[in-house]
Amino acid sequence: MERNTRQRDAIRQVFEAVPRPLGPAEVLDYGRKHVSKLGIATVYRTINSLVESGWLVPVELPGEAPRYERSGSAHHHHFRCRDCTRVFEIHGCPGDLRELTPAGFQLESHEVVLYGLCARCAAA
Repeated sequence: MERNTRQRDAIRQVFEAVPRPLGPAEVLDYGRKHVSKLGIATVYRTINSLVESGWLVPVELPGEAPRYERSGSAHHHHFRCRDCTRVFEIHGCPGDLRELTPAGFQLESHEVVLYGLCARCAAA
């Protein structure tokens, strides 16, 4: 059992406050608003611990380091901004994709990632 510290509490607060998947560097930036001396090693250790406990889940995008989000969300997909590289949740799903599956194959799961510009980058 890991002890609760101001740093760990700050990291949890970041994931509770920011409603999108975050990478460790983003967690560090947001977390330093709560604890100015927060370090990247603490962020990595805490993220690993929170994944092991099931509180966080990794979000894997092709060719990129994982980001993390709170567990317990309903099935959803993601949008990645090509400009700022932030990732956002998309609530909803295109539905049953079995008709796209090649004959004789058995579909087990799917991931949909949309790419484009987020509202902030599109307005700039």
